[in-house]
Amino acid sequence: MTMTTSDRLTHYRQWSSSLEDPYVELDLSHAELSEAAVAALEPALARALVAMQALEGGAIANADEQRMVGHYWLRMPGLAPDEATQDEIKSTLERIEAFAADVHAGTIAPPSGGKFEHVVLCGIGGSALGPMLLGAVFAADGPMALTVLDNTDPDGIDRSLAAIGSLANTLVIVISKSGGTAETRNGMLETQAVFERQKLPFGKHAVAVTMAGSKLDGLATEQGWLTRFPMWDWVGGRTSITSAVGLLPGALIGMDLRAFLAGAAAMDAQTREPSLRANQRDVAPTPRSS
Repeated sequence: MTMTTSDRLTHYRQWSSSLEDPYVELDLSHAELSEAAVAALEPALARALVAMQALEGGAIANADEQRMVGHYWLRMPGLAPDEATQDEIKSTLERIEAFAADVHAGTIAPPSGGKFEHVVLCGIGGSALGPMLLGAVFAADGPMALTVLDNTDPDGIDRSLAAIGSLANTLVIVISKSGGTAETRNGMLETQAVFERQKLPFGKHAVAVTMAGSKLDGLATEQGWLTRFPMWDWVGGRTSITSAVGLLPGALIGMDLRAFLAGAAAMDAQTREPSLRANQRDVAPTPRSS
């Protein structure tokens, strides 16, 4: 049966929901859902929300490795199960903001002079895909350009670096949680070789994002890299965009970290609402122009 305009509007209102700040609209009006199907999902949703509460409270999620899953804490440190973790999350964010501000101001600068103008990121999987997304969204008018080396092909890496030309004003971020990821290490070594060919001191251009005590952490310390930022065993690569993995390159290309984290926290809170209908508006939202 063909719906009238009034019926379609009612149906849209029934099956759409929105969040005002940040503005996000979810339209399920074309998903052919029924009230019975949604009602059948409610017990599973209730169980999932209980499980989420345990997860965010620090329950062990990976039984084999005895690891927690805490990427939610990165945008809401108060959820972290202990004060030390909360403080480390907050201090890392402050360090990233201060580092990016110093780079933009030229306080942290290339040894040959001038300012860092380009960011080259060596990573793989979640350590590359998140930064690539942020670069696609925020880098166009930012203070620094971003190149992500997310594969282990030396010819492809060389082509990407050749497109930059001189690396004298390039800052390199090497991201490996374990510090031993082969693809990331290969990208780092190939990048380091280009720095050597250009007679540039790689360590004075390099920053590490890794776990404390990892191989990469030791290498960065030994070679006198500019600085190191932490990754924690309770953050998985695919969920690391709100850690230093995403926040460091994001800050360097000019992203508003606090707004980004606030938006993520708002979405976390919205998806913890136990009522399926609680976040639905009584009237259809007005589309925004931007």
